[in-house]
Amino acid sequence: MVDFPGVSVIMPVRNEERHLERAVARVLEQDYDGDVEVVLAVGPSEDRTWEVATRIAAGESHVHVVENPSGATPAGLNIAIAAAMHDILVRVDGHGELSEGYLATAVRLLQETGAANVGGRMDARGETPFEEAVAAAYNSRLGLGGGGFHLEDTPAGPAPTVFLGAFRREALAAIGGFDETMHRAQDWELNYRLRQAGHLVWFTPELTVLYRPRSSLRALARQFWTTGQWRREVARRHPETVSPRYLAPPVAVSGLAVGLVAGVLGLVLRNRLLVVGLLAPAVYAAFLLASTATMKGLSPAARLRLPLVLATMHVCWGAGFLRGVADR
Repeated sequence: MVDFPGVSVIMPVRNEERHLERAVARVLEQDYDGDVEVVLAVGPSEDRTWEVATRIAAGESHVHVVENPSGATPAGLNIAIAAAMHDILVRVDGHGELSEGYLATAVRLLQETGAANVGGRMDARGETPFEEAVAAAYNSRLGLGGGGFHLEDTPAGPAPTVFLGAFRREALAAIGGFDETMHRAQDWELNYRLRQAGHLVWFTPELTVLYRPRSSLRALARQFWTTGQWRREVARRHPETVSPRYLAPPVAVSGLAVGLVAGVLGLVLRNRLLVVGLLAPAVYAAFLLASTATMKGLSPAARLRLPLVLATMHVCWGAGFLRGVADR
């Protein structure tokens, strides 16, 4: 029998004026028989996020706003956790929208599996042709290399990590909460520590969160550059977690750079052996075109943008990984 304990939804938000109201509305619309509160940890923003958050809280008694002075995501999460009333903590982002029945399903699975964290799939969807192309790349093995929570066909079961998640407070407290020195990749790092402490992390495709991707090429490039940097930091702190999937982008970027430089020198110096280096970018370009041709369900405008989106994801992630975090 499933009971319905109180649930605190924790949301670290910054620069989320565009999506915040919909994200909170999807939480408040959940058909859940227990008490639900929403804690918005709002960081310094360049838009009207603070005004939107406080207006929502003024009209909804279940929504509370706390300040996150640093603006960093893990700090915001810890601040929201400290302010939360309940022992079941559900993470949601300011640009994410919960699927119907998300809270009830998450609580049921926490009780059935005994897991410390239960999470599901990131369902990326775009509203503009560019965002549509980014969403298609997110939801494909071609974009992110087959991360489990990005794919529809990933089966339920124990997992290294999940998208967002529903946590038991005592498990988070036992491992010290989110690491505030991990400005990115903090979810992966937290789930790693949970598993190292003997806790279960459970993935289920029953749980989906609609994710709104970046809306410009510059924002996408910055996101993947910093994500690559912080994946390098995870590898530095936990070298046993390094896998071929995470090494593929930096190896590919290195190969492309060496091939391009050698090829251009070969053309300048009329050296046929060096010109062979141009095969590396040529093969990669062919891969991008083939990927674009095989991707299903895209509008013509989104398909036109997909090669640039894929290249930006791959190259920025790989270059960020090679660069690493300059100031730890």
